[in-house]
Amino acid sequence: MNLINKRTARTVPGTIAFKLSPVAAGCAVFMALTSHAALAQETSTQDAAATGATNSAIQTVQVTGIRRGIEAAISVKKNSDSIVEAISAEDLGKLPDQSIAESLARLPGVTTQRDVHGNASIISIRGMSGDFSTGLLNGREQVSTGDSRTIEFDQYPGELLSGVTVYKTPDAAVVGQGLSGTVDLRTVRPLDFKGRTMAVNYRREKSGLGLDYSKGSGNRFTWSYIDQFANRQIGIAFGFARLQGTGPANSRFNGWGGGTTTYNGQTVNIPQNGAEGFTETYRQARNGLMGVVEFRPSREFTSTLDLFYSQYDRSTRNVGIQMPLNDGGSVYDAASTLVNPVISGGNVMSGSVNNVRPIIRNDNEVWNDRTRSIGWNNKLKLNQDWTASLDLSFNDAKREGVNLETYASTAVNNPTTIGFTRGSLGYTSSVDLSNPANIVLTDPQGWGGTDIQAGYVKFPHVYDRLGAVRFDVSRDLPEGLPFSKFSAGVNLSNRSKTRSYQEGLLSIKGDTSRFATAPVPAGSSTMVAGLTGINVVSYDPVAALNSVYTVSAKQHPDIYNKDWVVREKVDTAFTKLGIDTQAFGIPLRGSAGLQYIHTQQESTAFSVDKIQGSDDLHRPTATVTDGTSYNDVLPSLNLIGDLGNQQALRFSLEKIMARPQLQQMRASGGFGYDASKDMLSGSGGNPRVKPFRAKGADLSFEKYWDSQAYVSAAVFYRKLDSYIINTDASMDFTPYLVGGFVPKSPITGAPLTTGTFNTPMNGTGGNIKGVELAASLPLKVLTRYLDGFGVVANVAQNASSVAIPNTTDNGTGGNMALPGLSKRTASLTVYYEKNGFSARAAESYRGDFIGDVATNTGDRQLTFIEGTKVLDLQFGYEIQSGPAKNLSFLLQMNNMSNSHFKRYRDKKDNVIEDRPLGRSILFGLNYKM
Repeated sequence: MNLINKRTARTVPGTIAFKLSPVAAGCAVFMALTSHAALAQETSTQDAAATGATNSAIQTVQVTGIRRGIEAAISVKKNSDSIVEAISAEDLGKLPDQSIAESLARLPGVTTQRDVHGNASIISIRGMSGDFSTGLLNGREQVSTGDSRTIEFDQYPGELLSGVTVYKTPDAAVVGQGLSGTVDLRTVRPLDFKGRTMAVNYRREKSGLGLDYSKGSGNRFTWSYIDQFANRQIGIAFGFARLQGTGPANSRFNGWGGGTTTYNGQTVNIPQNGAEGFTETYRQARNGLMGVVEFRPSREFTSTLDLFYSQYDRSTRNVGIQMPLNDGGSVYDAASTLVNPVISGGNVMSGSVNNVRPIIRNDNEVWNDRTRSIGWNNKLKLNQDWTASLDLSFNDAKREGVNLETYASTAVNNPTTIGFTRGSLGYTSSVDLSNPANIVLTDPQGWGGTDIQAGYVKFPHVYDRLGAVRFDVSRDLPEGLPFSKFSAGVNLSNRSKTRSYQEGLLSIKGDTSRFATAPVPAGSSTMVAGLTGINVVSYDPVAALNSVYTVSAKQHPDIYNKDWVVREKVDTAFTKLGIDTQAFGIPLRGSAGLQYIHTQQESTAFSVDKIQGSDDLHRPTATVTDGTSYNDVLPSLNLIGDLGNQQALRFSLEKIMARPQLQQMRASGGFGYDASKDMLSGSGGNPRVKPFRAKGADLSFEKYWDSQAYVSAAVFYRKLDSYIINTDASMDFTPYLVGGFVPKSPITGAPLTTGTFNTPMNGTGGNIKGVELAASLPLKVLTRYLDGFGVVANVAQNASSVAIPNTTDNGTGGNMALPGLSKRTASLTVYYEKNGFSARAAESYRGDFIGDVATNTGDRQLTFIEGTKVLDLQFGYEIQSGPAKNLSFLLQMNNMSNSHFKRYRDKKDNVIEDRPLGRSILFGLNYKM
C-alpha cells in the first residue's frame, strides 16, 4: 500500500541516500526500536500474498474498542497535509476522560495544566502556554468563559465529541489558527453512519482516596442517538452528557514567616508571625448538549446544522482560621505576648501567645459558566469541478460568579491563647472556637480601613461572543499539473468581550458601629481548620448574606481596572493549492497557501486619576476608548515526500501569529505621582498592542503500517519576530487628566504631564525549538503470542531562548522562562483488548513550568508549578453475544500516583501551595444498540 493517495501511479527510480544530522541520528535510534515490527510485517505481507493466490475468499476483520480509536486517529494523521495529532472516540460517546483536555494531554507535544481540584482545562502545545493556541469546534473559532481568549477545554465533555485534530503546522484553509497550534474539536456526522445507533453510558465515581479528609463522590451519564430518515437524505444526532459530584475535602496551610519578640527582656525568634489553615470542599455539575441535523437531498448539496451547549457550575467552600501571633495591638485587640515558652539558643521551640483574636473564615466561591455554539454549513457542488460552501456561525460564553468572604471572631473581651510547637503545623486554642456561644460575626481586624469590613463580596461577570461568515470555493484541477486542487475564500468575524466586577463591603445589618456583632446563624456545625487541627464554627455564608449583612458598594482604582470591553473585527482572505507532483523522482503531495488578515481592535475602559481625590475610594475616573488596526500576510507550505514502503518525510515552512491576550488589550489604566522620580507614573493595558508573530519550520519522518501502527520523529523551530512583554514606556498623560487639572511637582513647582506607563508592549527576538518522538504499535506484529497487546508512547523535549521579566507571585526579580514551557513531556499507554476483555494503563508526565492561577482579587497571576506524573488504569469487558450483547462494564482508576498540585516561589523548596489530589475510582456500564 502506498502512503500517498495519487491521481496517477508513478515509478520511483533508484534509491535515495540521506545524510543524518545528530538529531536525525537520534531519531534513527528511536525508529530502530520498531525494526522487529517492520520485519514481522514484511514477512506477514509475503505470507498473506501467497495465501491470497490460492484462496479467493476475502475475510473482513472488524476493529472495535481501543484499537478502533487508535487506528482512526492514525488514519487522520497519515492522510493530513499538515503535521497533526489526532484523537478518535473508541466508540460512540466513549472518549474515556472527564474532559477532552485529559485526552489531549496524551498526544505528542501536548500537555495540560490542572487546577487545584485536579481538573484538566488549559492546553499547552509544544511548550507554549494556552495563549499561543486556539480552539475550534467543527472548524469554527470558539470564545471562552475566562478573562482572555484561551479556551477552557473542561467545558467540552469528551463523550459528545467524535474526535479531535491538533494542527501543529498551519493549513491555509483553517481560519483562527494559533502560533503553537490549533485544536479542532469535532462532532459526529450522522449520514456517515450506516444506520440507527444509540449508546448509553453511566459511571459512578469515588474520589479523594488516599487523602485524610472526607471522600468525594459523583456520577457521569451520557446518552447519544444517531438516525437517518427520508431514504438517508436526513440525518440527526443528539447527545447529552451530565457530570455531577462532590470533591474530596482538602486542606491548605500558610505560615506568615518567622519573626522576633521580647520575652523577659530577651529578644527571641518565634517560628511564625501568624498562620492560617483552611479546609476546602468542592462541588461541580456540568450538563452538555450536542445536536447535528444533516440534510443531503442529492450528491451535489449538503446542509449541516451544528448545535452545542454546555453549562458548568462549580462551588468551593472554605472554612478556616487566620491567627495573628505577633500582633502589636489595635482598637480591635490588645498586644499579644509570649507565654511559657521553651527557648533554645534564642529560638522559641514551643509556647503560647495570648490576646489573640483569630479571624474565623467561612467563604464561598461560585462560578456558573455557560457556552453556546451554533453553526450552519451549506455545501454545493456547482459542476464536475467547482464546489462552493457558505458557513454561518455564532458562539458565546458567559461566566457569572459570587466570591463571598465572611469573618467571625471571639468577642473583644474574650481573646484566646494559641499554643504552638516549632516545626509542627498543629496549634491549640484555649477558647473553644467551635462553640457558637464563643463566636460572633464581626469586623475583627479593621481590614476596611476607614470603612467597616465584616466581610467582602465580589460579583464577577464575563461575556464573550463571536459571529462569523465564511464563503469559499474549490476546484479539482486537471491531470498533468503539479497541483491537484485550488481553494479560496473569505471569513469575516466580529468578536466582543466584556468583563466587569461589582464589589462590596459587608457590615452587620442594623448597626453602624465598627464593633457591631451578630450571633452565628442557626444550624451551624463544626469543621477542622485544615492542618492546624483547631475546630472552628462552620455555617452557610450565602444564606447569611441577606439576613445578617448590609452590602455597601466599594469603588477603588483596582476595581475600575477590572472593568473593560474589547472589540475585535478580523477579516481573513485565503487561498490554497493542493500539491501532487514529483521532485527528484520522489512522489510529493501537500499544500501551499496564503492568508491575508486585516484586524481592527479597540477597547473601552476606565482611566483613574490617582492624583486627585481625598483617597482611593474617591478618585476621579474617565472613560477611555482606544485601538488600532494592522495587517498580516501568513504564507504556509506543507510537503510530504513518499519514500516508499509507507515511509514519509514531511517538511513545512510558515509564518504564524497569536493574538494578544484580551486583558492585555484593555484600555484600563491608572496613574499618580511618583515621588522617587518626581514624575507621573502608571500602569494598565494597551489596546494598541499587536500579536505575537513568528516564522516556523518543521521536519518530520513517519513510518506507517497501514493504519495499524506508526512511528515518527519530528523537529520544529519557531523564530519569534515579536512577543509581548510588560515594560515601562514614556507617556504623555495630558489626555487622561480628569477635568483638565494639571498637577505640579512638589519639588520644582513645574507642571507634570509626562512620565512612564507600565503596559504590554511588543518586544523582539527569541526562539522556541523542540524534538518529538512518537510510536503506536500493536505488539502482534512482533509475535502472535502478544496478540491483543499494544503500546502508544511519545516524548518531547522543548527549549526556548526567550527570557522575560519575572512577574510570578512574590518573585525575587530577574527573568523567567516563557509561560507554559515544560522542558520535557512524555506519555506512555499500554493496552490489551481481545475477546471482549480490555485493559489500559496510561501515564503522562510534564516537567516544571510557569502557569497562571486565579487570585483572590479576581485577576490571573503567573506562578511556578511543579511538574507532575499521572497514572490512570482502565479495565473493561464487553459481552459478545446473546441478549446482553454490546453491554460492557468498565472500571477506571485515575491518578494512581496520587500527584499533587504544587506551586512554589522561584525555588522548589519555597513552596506556596501543596495540594494532594488523591486517587479516584469509577465503575461504569455502557450499552450500544
